[in-house]
Amino acid sequence: MQQTKYVLVTGGVVSGLGKGVTASSIGVLLKNCGYRVTSIKIDPYINVDAGTMSPFEHGEVFVLDDGGEADLDLGNYERFLDITLTRDNNITTGKIYQAVIERERRGDYLGKTVQVVPHITDAIQDWIQRVAARPVDGKAGVPHVCVIELGGTVGDIESAPFVEALRQFCIRVGDSNICNVHVSLVPVIGVVGEQKTKPTQHSVQVLRSLGITPTLIACRSQEPLEESVRHKLALFCNVPEGNVLSLHDVSNIWRVPLLMQEQNVHHLLCNKLGLGEADKLDLGAWKANLADRWDSLKEPVKITLIGKYTNLSDAYLSVIKSLQHACMEARVKLQLEWVEAASLEPESKAADAALYEASWRKLHEADGILVPGGFGNRGVEGKILAANYARLNKKPYLGICLGMQIAVIEFARNVLGLKDANSTEFAPACAHPAVVFMPEISTTHLGGTMRLGGRRTVLQTMNCMSAKLYQQEQFIDERHRHRYEVNPDLVPKLEEAGLLFVGRDETGERMEILELSQQPSDHPYYVAAQFHPEFKSRPGKPSPLFLGFILASAKRLDSYLRSREFPRSPAKSLVGSMDNLSVQASPAKPPAN
Repeated sequence: MQQTKYVLVTGGVVSGLGKGVTASSIGVLLKNCGYRVTSIKIDPYINVDAGTMSPFEHGEVFVLDDGGEADLDLGNYERFLDITLTRDNNITTGKIYQAVIERERRGDYLGKTVQVVPHITDAIQDWIQRVAARPVDGKAGVPHVCVIELGGTVGDIESAPFVEALRQFCIRVGDSNICNVHVSLVPVIGVVGEQKTKPTQHSVQVLRSLGITPTLIACRSQEPLEESVRHKLALFCNVPEGNVLSLHDVSNIWRVPLLMQEQNVHHLLCNKLGLGEADKLDLGAWKANLADRWDSLKEPVKITLIGKYTNLSDAYLSVIKSLQHACMEARVKLQLEWVEAASLEPESKAADAALYEASWRKLHEADGILVPGGFGNRGVEGKILAANYARLNKKPYLGICLGMQIAVIEFARNVLGLKDANSTEFAPACAHPAVVFMPEISTTHLGGTMRLGGRRTVLQTMNCMSAKLYQQEQFIDERHRHRYEVNPDLVPKLEEAGLLFVGRDETGERMEILELSQQPSDHPYYVAAQFHPEFKSRPGKPSPLFLGFILASAKRLDSYLRSREFPRSPAKSLVGSMDNLSVQASPAKPPAN
């Protein structure tokens, strides 16, 4: 059995330096050298997973195929490396302690005193080795390299058990099978403009005092690292000068692997780990199709995102990346405008008339309107107003999760005439519930109890926008994260009035995709999904719903669809011949209580 190699990425001075992008870029280099790569993210917080954390605290919750709710860096790994990770690829203090305590309760430790060393540290090491051996690229066999990112900064109290476990892990796997890339900050202080090395020197000193010696020091800075600074860091941090990397700001994140290639990082890593394929590295396609293409886009498309966490863009990171992927495919330049949903509501006008007017002006000027997922009732009425504006004014609209439920509520109120239609999430006693509580598991616990992970959506017709965009006749598989569903009792009335549910789950009870009927509305693009298509979007393989949205916003969708011949699968379609299809599906029965 082959020996898995490990690259450990640590951080110093401050958090938020880009360790995730650094770890992902290292993976890109090794993958393009011909090696199979997997990734692990260690988060030292006590939460079992990120599922119950506020987006304001930690950015978006990235949902995995197996239903794992993970740190957003796992999204970076999946997008950069085009892999499919699992919940076990995200290690937290909560998971480790939970596993050790469960073993203690079973009596697995045979009466011993259970301690941080060796029991917690051994559990961490065992977890890493177990997960590193699992393939994540759809192929059989053990990955060649596992990139491990340790969250936070070295010296933090909460990460101490992990640092000790990783020190021991270096001995367990052998020095020739692991290397450490330490990401640190080289700031510029004051008007003099001098790059300061002391923060990085102290950070490396702390790391070495804990028993881990960095192989490479990746220095984050605004401008390229000066040669004198590189020489000084090499001298005081005890590494060769060529192992001090300049990771300065670049025009887009897809240039980071190219920046590393220029500094010979692939050779340094392969030499340290005893891997011999560094000369095979070819990032020509990566440069042309991603880094250069993004910088070359000229024709703008203005997308207005109506959200409730707009003060922190990381809360919508995968949505932003999906828009970028679609824009690269459509060859248009993304101009993203942010609108706090509550600022569209009439009450906002009295509180801040200028903000109210500015928010509506962004809506009027938008080429497309996007309403992403979210929880809680703040801003819901503003989102409903945005969906109404998009529908009546024929602005391309994409709703995701809550954004689909918003579209249903708006249609029920303004087309069906059910003025008090709402979701039971926001108005439990409303007379006309358009969205209802349909949990798959617990109705009381929050963590890990939603409809989570990959689920199948059965297309009800091929004569719809979604089937043409996905190029599928039967079904699609996407990731979910929600508790509430469109009320199946209301579906027949909605469809009769022109809101068509062209995708449903395999039972027919849960609505997955809606589209506005083209007769008589002739709307360019009014599509919403209960699932989260952003979690499976990749550079070069954009989410079909996002691509359709961007193309419609750029007024290119019709020509794009005409240029694509709809595929015919060898298997018999679940939905029959296109000539015999009705857009409306059979009314679904409500689920049993």
